[in-house]
Amino acid sequence: VQLQASGGGLVQPGESLRLSCAASGNIPSSALMAWYRQAPGKQRELVARIIPGGTTGYADSVKGRFSISRDIRKKTVYLQMNILKPEDTAVYSCYAYAYGTDVWGQGTQVTVSS
Repeated sequence: VQLQASGGGLVQPGESLRLSCAASGNIPSSALMAWYRQAPGKQRELVARIIPGGTTGYADSVKGRFSISRDIRKKTVYLQMNILKPEDTAVYSCYAYAYGTDVWGQGTQVTVSS
């Protein structure tokens, strides 16, 4: 299984972005999927996760602004990010837990700046 993230970029505060994470290979619908981020000089943090059945969870810092969703047929996970703030600036990486294995995708840079 491989994960390919896309959708990052430079936006102004208050704007929106949607990140996509496309999985290739045989990823089961039972896989847990998540987005993490890491800002310069900071530890990587969990941003959002989605588990089989569709239950979602979010970091307190993004609740009400970010939304994670999954299209099982397309084997893609999305992170809709609204009302972006400068503190959301980071490299965002997608993650899957499948077949007892951690799978990481490459990161995509999100920069929020005026």
